[in-house]
Amino acid sequence: MPRVKRSLTAHKKRRKILKAAKGFFLSRSRLLRTATEAVDHAMAYAYRDRKVRKRDFRKLWIARINAAARMNGITYSRLIDGMNKAGVEIDRKMLSELAIHDPHGFSEIATLAKGAPQA
Repeated sequence: MPRVKRSLTAHKKRRKILKAAKGFFLSRSRLLRTATEAVDHAMAYAYRDRKVRKRDFRKLWIARINAAARMNGITYSRLIDGMNKAGVEIDRKMLSELAIHDPHGFSEIATLAKGAPQA
């Protein structure tokens, strides 16, 4: 079997890892083994947290909607239920934006939800 000289390929691989570890603390940005571990962990966390970000934003929107709904004398769950029964199709992101930037518009939606027939 012929001998394989990997100098160029190996150097590219190492350079790619050290470039990804740029800005890491101490040896994590300089030594190949620790940099590889740090980059692998960072990539795993980044992958996981792209999904977690969506959950976190939904929690934030719900908290904002709940606070605004209670200022209008209705709970979050009754607001969402009333909106569904009244046929109002606004997602939670837009509702939270309304709650912050247009409280009057949000109170009109809350009134609509209150007026919807409860089960």
